[in-house]
Amino acid sequence: MKRIVEFMKRNYKVILLVTALSAILWSFIPREKKEDPEKDKLLLELLSFVLEKGHYSPVELNDDFSKKVYSKYLNNIDPTKRFFLQSDIDEFSKYETQIDDMIKNKDLTFFNLTNARLLKRMKESREIYESILEKPFDFNAKERINVDYEKLPFSKNKSELVDRWRKQLKLSALSSITDKQKLEEDKKKDDANYKVKSFETIEKEARENSLKSLNEYFDFIEKELERDDWFAIFLNSIVERFDPHTFYFSPDDKEKFDVSMSGTFQGIGARLQKKESGVEVSELISGGPAWRGKELEAGDLILKVGQGKEEPLDIAGMRLDDVVKKIKGPKGTEVRLTVKKVDGTIKVITIIRDEVETEETFAKSSIVEKDGKKFGIIYLPKFYISFENKENRDAFKDVAAEIEKLKAQNIDGLIMDLRDNGGGSLETVVKMVGLFIPEGPVVQVKAPKKNPEILPDPDKRVQYDGPLVVMINNFSASASEIFAAAIQDYKRGIVVGSKHSYGKGTVQNMIDLNQFIRGNSYGDLGALKTTIQKFYRINGGSTQREGVKSDIVFPDRFAYLDMGERDEESALPWDKIAPAKYQPLNINYDNVIANSKRRIASNPTFNLIDENAKWIFERKDENDFSLNLNEFNREIETTDAKIKKFKAITDYKNNFVFTSLPDEVALFEKDTLLKQKRERWHEDMQKDIYIEETLNVISDMKLLTKGKGLTQKLSLN
Repeated sequence: MKRIVEFMKRNYKVILLVTALSAILWSFIPREKKEDPEKDKLLLELLSFVLEKGHYSPVELNDDFSKKVYSKYLNNIDPTKRFFLQSDIDEFSKYETQIDDMIKNKDLTFFNLTNARLLKRMKESREIYESILEKPFDFNAKERINVDYEKLPFSKNKSELVDRWRKQLKLSALSSITDKQKLEEDKKKDDANYKVKSFETIEKEARENSLKSLNEYFDFIEKELERDDWFAIFLNSIVERFDPHTFYFSPDDKEKFDVSMSGTFQGIGARLQKKESGVEVSELISGGPAWRGKELEAGDLILKVGQGKEEPLDIAGMRLDDVVKKIKGPKGTEVRLTVKKVDGTIKVITIIRDEVETEETFAKSSIVEKDGKKFGIIYLPKFYISFENKENRDAFKDVAAEIEKLKAQNIDGLIMDLRDNGGGSLETVVKMVGLFIPEGPVVQVKAPKKNPEILPDPDKRVQYDGPLVVMINNFSASASEIFAAAIQDYKRGIVVGSKHSYGKGTVQNMIDLNQFIRGNSYGDLGALKTTIQKFYRINGGSTQREGVKSDIVFPDRFAYLDMGERDEESALPWDKIAPAKYQPLNINYDNVIANSKRRIASNPTFNLIDENAKWIFERKDENDFSLNLNEFNREIETTDAKIKKFKAITDYKNNFVFTSLPDEVALFEKDTLLKQKRERWHEDMQKDIYIEETLNVISDMKLLTKGKGLTQKLSLN
């Protein structure tokens, strides 16, 4: 997943690789300064060489590779097919199988042609949309639009392209008009004397707002984007064919990549990733404004970004970094995101930017009582560590400390909540697994053409030997998958949650491209993040693509969708290697798992969640919309009626009481903000049906062990 690079222990093999590459590249890179350096050609040469020598699984540059790059690149620069004509594509198509040869020959003909044509078509588009938005739309006409742009052909001629623009703008206006009409109705309800705006006024405002938004977008394209920006898109269309986590960073982007795991920043607290369909929310930062607002969710697709009361800007086709710039801003300012939810509905979400505090990225714990027994919950959003100063706090030390505090409260079981945990430090997760098992292997790491390296827990001490449940979901990735897999393979506990975790079983390394050139006269060349290793479970299976499959599957709204690494076309394949030598616990969880499955099957809320998931799956390919006002409203009403049925899911509340540990309670008097954060977390858990069933599971596990320590008192196989 494009979230957190797996930080490795200082790896001499990687250093040797980079040194060797440097020596080889110096032999064919010009060492003297040139008056007119061909930087783009140099980048092509550098990237292809580094990928060939340094990528875990280099891809052969052939005609098939060329076709995929060709398709990816055109989709990246014209995703909604509103710029190029079919005649342009016919002209481009002769290069479809030649890109591999052009890379080898440092030939920029294809890029130069497509980039020049794109800028020309964009300039022409201004005249198109300005003309369309001059006059009112006819919302009585019976016509429809299909927004499955991936399957949509390019326009045959100028008139067809104009009509495509008209329909796209009409759909945008329809959405805006219906929202404004609803707002007017609400104002009238609140104030009987309020004079509702006429339809004509609202329609005109919608067109004016669209014109302003498009002008801002095209002004940005013309004034802010340079050739280097467009060329970076072309380069990434090439390097992403190797795998989804290989990425070229231009000089500006390179500085932003290595985000520290500590400190604060101002924004909304959300991580974004570029997808085929646009910019998607990949993760919410715990404690941030978006997380606190409870409206924005991972999986939401951002369509527009608005500053305060200003008209939102359509971000279709915009670079990820530029979208981030639009969303970030000073504390206290307002940003409005127009998003497409996973069920297909469009929603405007208002967020007040704030300082995103890393305190909420640290581990935290809580106590809950069930049937006279105490259970501990540790929520870990990432496997953090400070590489600069090992004396600083890290996830391993923090979780170990929380366990000791929970043990002092005489807990009867522990829940490790790794939902939405995108990963982090490999060193940290290996040591953390060691808190729960005797000495033994934790994970295997393999470099190409090398024997796997087994990373063990060398410490015989077991800090916690009681019942353990690990919670995961579709967005639990990388290091969190290593943790869940190790616990599962050792039979140390039960993994519950989504059908499977994300499935990121690869390790990336950031390579500064400037290091390969002596006496660099080309300027900053940026950096390449590339995949260098793969993770394997101790049972030999990879977590790549498949992820970790839950022992107990909880229904969730993504259950029938292909989420995660398996949904990435260029993802490396799943495979397996020889298992490591390890001894799983001699314990049988079959009855515990069977009891949970029966409870889930008979639970009305879980059944409603499953029905919602099926409905979302059925709607995922619904891309056809009416452009007739009455029909459009009826379609919205039908969707809204269905959504109301699923509102009971969000209204759910359990009867458990969650409390902070005594040392934290003592801080509340002075730190009221910390108290508010913990109260909000506890409120969220009261609305969390997954926590309730997890407590049922761990209660059954406690009965199964009858007070015995799982790792210390049960015999091993």
